[in-house]
Amino acid sequence: GQNPARQAALKAGLPIESTAMTVNMVCGSGLRAVALAAQAIAAGEASIVLAGGFESMSQAPYYLGKARWGHRMGNGTIEDGMIKDGLWCAMGNTHMGITAENLAEKYQISRREQDEFSAESQRKTQEAIAAKRFAEEIIPVEIPQRKGDPVTVDTDELPRAGVTADSLA
Repeated sequence: GQNPARQAALKAGLPIESTAMTVNMVCGSGLRAVALAAQAIAAGEASIVLAGGFESMSQAPYYLGKARWGHRMGNGTIEDGMIKDGLWCAMGNTHMGITAENLAEKYQISRREQDEFSAESQRKTQEAIAAKRFAEEIIPVEIPQRKGDPVTVDTDELPRAGVTADSLA
């Protein structure tokens, strides 16, 4: 829908008088929203800002062009919205996933170097979690369940313990 940031703010209980802005920079939207929030606070334009990002690729639709006004005899073409609007670069006419491959080739970054970098990043993340370096920055969120007690999420879900370059290969 229109202005999903506004929809999320109102559904979260913020007053109707609150403002909201949706940032669309594809994969970089959430990070850019947080940077804009920090800039607004630093510039004295705001004292409190709620910023973040969301996406749901599993909910990406399929498109049936010209269906709104009805098809006549013949076949219509169904297009995958995740590719058409999400993972396809309109300027380069290529799948966005190939961008990493192209950059690795251009800058001669081997798969081994990528795996070593990733493993080291995971190690540092585990170290930071164990030392509770970001504990004050994570707000526990309670998720109601259909059955049973709510689940509290208070830790990043992505980090994986014990990752090595070899386990990534």
